[in-house]
Amino acid sequence: MDYELIDSGNGRRLEKIADFILDRPDPQIVWDKKMEKDEWDKADAVFTRTFNDKGKWVKNNPKMPDSWQITHNNLKFILKLTPFKHTGIFPEQSWQWDLISEKIKKEKREVNILNLFGYTGAATLAACSAGAKITHVDASKPAITWFRENQKLSGLMEKPVRIIIDDCLKFTLREIKRGVTYDGIIMDPPVYGHGPNGETWKFNEDFPKLLENCINLLSKDPIFVICNAYAISTSSLTLANILKDKLANLDGKITNGELMIIEKSAGRTLSTGIWGMWSK
Repeated sequence: MDYELIDSGNGRRLEKIADFILDRPDPQIVWDKKMEKDEWDKADAVFTRTFNDKGKWVKNNPKMPDSWQITHNNLKFILKLTPFKHTGIFPEQSWQWDLISEKIKKEKREVNILNLFGYTGAATLAACSAGAKITHVDASKPAITWFRENQKLSGLMEKPVRIIIDDCLKFTLREIKRGVTYDGIIMDPPVYGHGPNGETWKFNEDFPKLLENCINLLSKDPIFVICNAYAISTSSLTLANILKDKLANLDGKITNGELMIIEKSAGRTLSTGIWGMWSK
């Protein structure tokens, strides 16, 4: 993937994402910048906060488009400058996309995968391109539209992807009642969120319930359960511990860690989130 964390410091990160350089905030970056101002001034667009979590992008480069593309292996994604500072992809998760693809191909059978809080669908497309059947769930209609754009761009429109706009807790409960099972489950739950009908989501209260639902949706021969989390005030050990509790009856391995990016300027490691995984 054509991504690089060029430098970071003083609450900002400087990144090259495909053809363009972005300067955006990251409040956990409390160390100093290593590069000089003239390097930071090369940013094609700079994000500034305006209200709460929202903000705006100021383009320094008049040729900077509102959307562009990035490629990872055989997958293609559309990137956009959003008012929430995100671009539609999290490069620190790219190793998971490769792992998902590898594990699915290793099975030598058609597996059924569930991706909850699927966002713009990088993990979904990785699983899909590896030959899996996918159910992709997100409460946001714009995110689903963006996913469809990525699916089309990657040439995977004919693959078996079931797309659902729904609250993840409600959806998983209905799937249990229907008797549906999945061989692998991926989830990227937010700290706080809202369902399409105003349902509220709070990680500390609702994640244990969701994971319990997911355990009840696993097939007799599951291959993985993967969870990523951002902006929560806990370590990846929390994810590992709850996976151990809920999956105690399954043979397999629990692993956990931080989602990380290593910067170019000084080789420092930027932690962006946490992950926990059960795999057979």
